[in-house]
Amino acid sequence: MARIIRTCNAIAPVLLLALTAMAAGAAPAAADTGDLSAYLRARVAEDAGQGTEAVAAYTRALADAPANPVVAIRAYREGLAAGDAALVRHAATALAAAGVAPDDAALWPLVDAARANDPAAAERALPALDNGRLRILLPPLRAWIAAARGQDGLAIEAPKDDAVARRLVNETRALLLIGAGRLPEGIAAAQALGGTVPSGAQLAAAELLIGGGHDEAAASLLGGRPGQLAAARAGATARPTLAFGVSRLLLRLADDLGGDRASSLGLSFARAALDADPGYARARLTLAEQLALADDPDRALAQLALVPADGPLGATAAGRRINLLDAEDRAADALAAARVRAEASDAVAVDRARYADLLVAADRPADALPFYAALTKDADASKNWATWLRYGAALDQAGQWKEARRVLRRAVDLGPQEPSALNYLGYAMIEHGEDLPDATRMLERAHALAVDDASIADSLGWAYHRIGQTPRGLPLLERAAADAPANAEIAEHLGDAYWSLGRRYEARYAWAAAAVTAEPPATARLAAKQESGL
Repeated sequence: MARIIRTCNAIAPVLLLALTAMAAGAAPAAADTGDLSAYLRARVAEDAGQGTEAVAAYTRALADAPANPVVAIRAYREGLAAGDAALVRHAATALAAAGVAPDDAALWPLVDAARANDPAAAERALPALDNGRLRILLPPLRAWIAAARGQDGLAIEAPKDDAVARRLVNETRALLLIGAGRLPEGIAAAQALGGTVPSGAQLAAAELLIGGGHDEAAASLLGGRPGQLAAARAGATARPTLAFGVSRLLLRLADDLGGDRASSLGLSFARAALDADPGYARARLTLAEQLALADDPDRALAQLALVPADGPLGATAAGRRINLLDAEDRAADALAAARVRAEASDAVAVDRARYADLLVAADRPADALPFYAALTKDADASKNWATWLRYGAALDQAGQWKEARRVLRRAVDLGPQEPSALNYLGYAMIEHGEDLPDATRMLERAHALAVDDASIADSLGWAYHRIGQTPRGLPLLERAAADAPANAEIAEHLGDAYWSLGRRYEARYAWAAAAVTAEPPATARLAAKQESGL
């Protein structure tokens, strides 16, 4: 079976060329560059991942060169990542004075006012938001400020030509209705927000419902999803303060900017949501996600560690910590943390599956078997073909092929159109020399379902080779090798096929290519093949 190799590339940034020019006095004429030695130290510390040293050096650099926008923007971004409120505010002020402040720099006076429940200060912060991308926040913010003053926040309307602002106002109206005790109207408004998965606004509505003792209404609104209900319980409150409104609004935007890529604005929204309501655990989770996306795993792990382990989101934070440790190639730490979750009294199927998967990745398939076996007895997990596939693969790798075959058959029965299940069982049967025609037919089905999958193409090509139809299998093996050039197993299969057809030079070339990425004991086998052939 062609192995899936996960590679994490850590890219360390280098000092900008502009830095050299600045240090030599070539900064813009209008800026007071000051002493840039602290800035140089800050950049070096930042590049080396020395967060505490970087923050201290940027703080000094900003004091030394208060009018230098290059220093200020770097200090601002580092302060955001580190959560140094003083540095963020100082840098934002410097950037505003220079006329080059990013849009999100206007958030901090608003956030500070919300945390202090000061609607007058929040009102004073609004004009700074009216000049860029964040003006869509003005209508919902005015509604929350009005409510904090005891006025009618529901009277606030969004511009009719701004669909995004109108959506945010509708979400705010639902929360204000529930907060005012107008539950039927508020729940109907929250339900009308739609979506197949509960939105951030619907989660906020559930927080208010749970805080007011309306747990059943919250469960209905969230479709009974346990994870969503846990998140709502973590932020439950009966009274929607200004801090509540601002934090939920900003976190809703941060969630929209989540995904696979880092976003400086997403990081700002998440940090601002947490600053507005420092006890908001869901905001801390989103902040950790944004930090991880920004290739700042240590700070992400630090945020996850601050989520109360015994709180509603403790298990979620632990799971994300395990995943992040694994992504950072800290296998021993990930395994240790996963074991704690898998053996906890409140462990659920995902905890056991995660630990078992990590054990298999650590080449300990036998140790994973009890946890996979437990999954097959879980009411929900036992209906999932992937549960049985992972269990069967672990049995196979642990040398228990007879039992593995039975379990893998179950995976195929539950997922007859799942190419992964068909591929694993079919290839395993080929490798064990069992019922080659049936195994080949299974692999043909898998290939038809996933024609672009290099591993499946390799499996089918290898099956044809094993049943004496090498010319038929060769194009599949060649294509698989071209699509996955770093896969040693595929390259070795191709070399074997070439040799059997008398193409000795190409065979040795393929084996040599396989040796580049192969691991022991495959390296010794490949060396022998290059020397003596098959």
